[in-house]
Amino acid sequence: MGFPHVRMRRLRVGSAMRRLTAGTRLSVNDLVCPLFVCPGENIKKPIPSMDGCFHFSPDTLLREAQEICELGVPAVLLFGLPLRKDAQGSEAWSEDSAVCRAVRAVKKAVPDLLVITDVCLCAYTEHGHCGLIRDGKIDNDQSLQCLARMALAHARAGADVVAPSDMMDGRIGMIRQTLDEAGFSETAILSYAAKYASAFYGPFRDAADSAPAFGNRKTYQMDPAASVRQAMREIALDIEEGADMVMVKPALAYLDVIAAARQRFDVPLAAYNVSGEYMMVNQAAKAGLMDRQEAMLEILLAIKRAGADFVITYFAREAAALLNG
Repeated sequence: MGFPHVRMRRLRVGSAMRRLTAGTRLSVNDLVCPLFVCPGENIKKPIPSMDGCFHFSPDTLLREAQEICELGVPAVLLFGLPLRKDAQGSEAWSEDSAVCRAVRAVKKAVPDLLVITDVCLCAYTEHGHCGLIRDGKIDNDQSLQCLARMALAHARAGADVVAPSDMMDGRIGMIRQTLDEAGFSETAILSYAAKYASAFYGPFRDAADSAPAFGNRKTYQMDPAASVRQAMREIALDIEEGADMVMVKPALAYLDVIAAARQRFDVPLAAYNVSGEYMMVNQAAKAGLMDRQEAMLEILLAIKRAGADFVITYFAREAAALLNG
């Protein structure tokens, strides 16, 4: 039976009806807030390329973490900047790095906040690539040792979850083995399992000072034109190697990948609403082309509707305040 007996607008007549029949729910529990931590003290420096985002020293990041926890956001994702860079990115696995210092402080003062740490060499190396360079190319297998050492340093500092974002083959297995052998079998791994060589990372690379000094990352991050089947294979391999959770990055241009992953895999699924997606909304809103708040919520709902269990987003604080209201 069709119109006039079937009237779909009956389910849209008011806000109570729309809330009752909504198929997608967005809550504070779905959010992870990314934060940038740098060496030093008493630093809270605005990031020019990312509105409302800052470089925090470990002491000021602690105050930020406390406020995020009070908003009900369950987790933060920490990205580190080093005091100095070298060819190996050796500060990445220093137990006195800004990230490790921040993890220790947050877990002591805000134990209920889940602390996730990004595991990658790009911000720590002189060349800005996510792995070690040999003869002008990424040395995948040698890079694994460094990534595992970095993950172990974070676990020793108290990180609840380590999140490898480098896209080297085999890094999940190496990290899992290293953590287990060192007695950190309860430290979880959130794998950037389907991470694409995307144009949407521009503002982040400025914030993390991690742009490659030569070439690009297309030999290790996924091709945007790659089939969804390839993404599923990447995710399956990471789960087989020991990933507890997996991620699709970026989110908006890859909603089909999120949806396919949700249909196929039973592990918790994250999506990263990345810096370029965030700043597109901010810039369009500044130009008067859209309502920033409505666009933010629509994007987060779309990512959830596609199948993500939680969303890593620079909108986390603002969205949490709104959802709490």
